[in-house]
Amino acid sequence: MFRDLPTYAEMTTNSFWSTRTPAHWAVRPGLAVLQENRRQNIGLIETQVLSLSYGRVVVKPIEKQHGLAPHSYEGYQVLEPGDIVVRPTDLQNDQTSLRVGQVKDRGIITSAYIGLRPTGDWDGTYAYQYLTVVDSTKRIYGMGSGLRQQLGWADVKRMPCLVPPGGEQRAIAKYLDHANARISKTITAKLRLIDLLKERRGVLIDDLIFGVGADLRDSGIPWLGEVPASWEVASARHTFKAVNRVPVGNEPRLSVTQASGLVRTEDMLERSTQAQDVGRFQRCEPEDMVLNKYKAHLGVFWGASEPGLITPNYTVFRQVRPISTRYFELLFRSRRYLQGFREIVYGVTDGMSPLYLKDFYRLPLLSPPLSEQEAIVRRAQALTAEMQHVIGKLTREISLLQEFRTRLVADVVTGQVDVRAIAASLPDTLEQDTELDSLLDDDLEDVLGGGEG
Repeated sequence: MFRDLPTYAEMTTNSFWSTRTPAHWAVRPGLAVLQENRRQNIGLIETQVLSLSYGRVVVKPIEKQHGLAPHSYEGYQVLEPGDIVVRPTDLQNDQTSLRVGQVKDRGIITSAYIGLRPTGDWDGTYAYQYLTVVDSTKRIYGMGSGLRQQLGWADVKRMPCLVPPGGEQRAIAKYLDHANARISKTITAKLRLIDLLKERRGVLIDDLIFGVGADLRDSGIPWLGEVPASWEVASARHTFKAVNRVPVGNEPRLSVTQASGLVRTEDMLERSTQAQDVGRFQRCEPEDMVLNKYKAHLGVFWGASEPGLITPNYTVFRQVRPISTRYFELLFRSRRYLQGFREIVYGVTDGMSPLYLKDFYRLPLLSPPLSEQEAIVRRAQALTAEMQHVIGKLTREISLLQEFRTRLVADVVTGQVDVRAIAASLPDTLEQDTELDSLLDDDLEDVLGGGEG
């Protein structure tokens, strides 16, 4: 399906794509094949909120709709299935985010985005794939205007658009549906294996942390259960103190990710939406621990390895006594402590659930002597090194599959290969993998390095 794809016999130079495209394909301005969405949510006729996330237009859960009063939705635009959304802002500063998505559910989205509907000679699926290639090949970043290089309808309507014959567009869409399904099935299998490996790693580390095989005693705390008899269980107040350090110099901005810990914001896969006013930031230093206080129940609590600036959405903790920050990273992500966090946060949902400082200070911490904390970390690292190597290999393979998919779509949509014959041999119907959609929504962004911001 992917090997030895033929090319078109007659090609012509296309300046927009800086390559040659099939000579029999028309080239028309965006105005001829796209309509700008002008349907506004006047009278609050629609309440289902949509968001553009990692190149997918998804329904935004109510619990994640923070800071928006219902009356503010009147300024949103109403979208229908098949519409295309483009995030047009801040082109010069953010050249990593995926900016194009196709709508699957009727709903509303901010009018700061451009809503488009294919029209005229453009097939809806081909139109979406074409615009994703404009995005993935970075041509979108040369189209904007203004001080912040913002894309507008005036830019889109002048954009050169390739228009293959209608039957050929449908053949391209059919081929890409099948190709994407095959690639996605492979990604799904790798994601499942990563999940199984992470689950096994968690079990092994939990056994180390909670002294399985040692002399145990009842901690007196239902969710904590039995703990090694010689280890201390004391409130967090005896180990950590929240601090608010003033920014100094030009330290890098940091973000807390659930998958990778504290990372430089500039290295995140998706652009962080954190505040831009550095005066509101706080400083963390090596060996500080940083807690995403709205996602403690997900284990988002990490030690800092370098100085940096972080938003006040996070709590920065300093050690009150000598500890191993790596031990407490493991402890706070163990199954028992994730349950413990769930016991003390408020309004636990898949979204934000605040952990108040007074409640954190009452959290009982299982604290072996420092030498044993360090020994546990060493054993955990050794125990899971090979497993982590496999997870890293799988993650790289997923990244390569994503890159291959991006290149394949670009080649097919711009006519670098001819898929008409192979499309004719493919079944007309495609079995949908709803489990894949769930995995992509929940896991893929974390696996490839995204974060909370």
